[in-house]
Amino acid sequence: MLNADLALTRPFLKWPGGKFRLIPHLHQYFPERTHFIEPFVGAGAVFMNHEAEHFHLNDFNPDLIYCHEMVKKHPKEYIAKAKRYFKDTYNSENRYYQCRKQFNESKDPALRSALFLYLNRHGFNGLCRYNVSGEYNVPFGRYVKPYFSDKEIMFFNEKSKTAKFYQMDFAQFFEKMLKKLPPKDCVFYCDPPYAPLSKTSNFTSYAGNLFGKDQQLILSEYAERAQRLGACVIISNHDTPFTREIYRKAKIIPLEVQRVISCKGDNRKLVRELIAIYE
Repeated sequence: MLNADLALTRPFLKWPGGKFRLIPHLHQYFPERTHFIEPFVGAGAVFMNHEAEHFHLNDFNPDLIYCHEMVKKHPKEYIAKAKRYFKDTYNSENRYYQCRKQFNESKDPALRSALFLYLNRHGFNGLCRYNVSGEYNVPFGRYVKPYFSDKEIMFFNEKSKTAKFYQMDFAQFFEKMLKKLPPKDCVFYCDPPYAPLSKTSNFTSYAGNLFGKDQQLILSEYAERAQRLGACVIISNHDTPFTREIYRKAKIIPLEVQRVISCKGDNRKLVRELIAIYE
């Protein structure tokens, strides 16, 4: 359930496709269950603004999950380490690419997690993207003064005391949750990389891997299986003939969402999305 008495809190990371603006709309479809489960947690906007006894939060991206783990376990140390990169001297193109190179070459998870926040806030549009070699390759964003999200970090830390983080493929995660927990006590919220809006568009890269038609179909099959076992599964995606077909056994809630559709922040249009509810 959504705590209506509290203002919504933004995640400490920027995250394209995040569900912060849709939270009030989404929450009306979440049943009250003991376990709230996200196979694609991203920055955690939904988790941060939801109430449940236990949270199980997964993502395929190891940098993202280690960042969340650091905030959960060592918030003050994390803030101290990350804040140094938000000085004006680090807000330049040359310094950004030096830090990006350091991030890609480092094997130190603590350093990588601090640089991950720096790259996220200073990089273009808050994108998180890797090349085929696994190197972070988002270009410099040219922002006047990137925001250091220390208040949001501390909120995330407090909220994550009832959360457990996982880093695995979404199918493995579904298997684990369905074996570990009583399905009737579970609600899964899935915000996968979206299917393309048209046949000429490409499927999305997900932490360096293609999230294509097969993965979309597998997710819908897991939703049907979890539903049969007694769980509730809710999926967000684009509203297309393809998603209508693979979610044909779900209740479909159509909606229109305003979204930036180019590199220009003022170029927005309404995009058709849907919520598929398996309950």
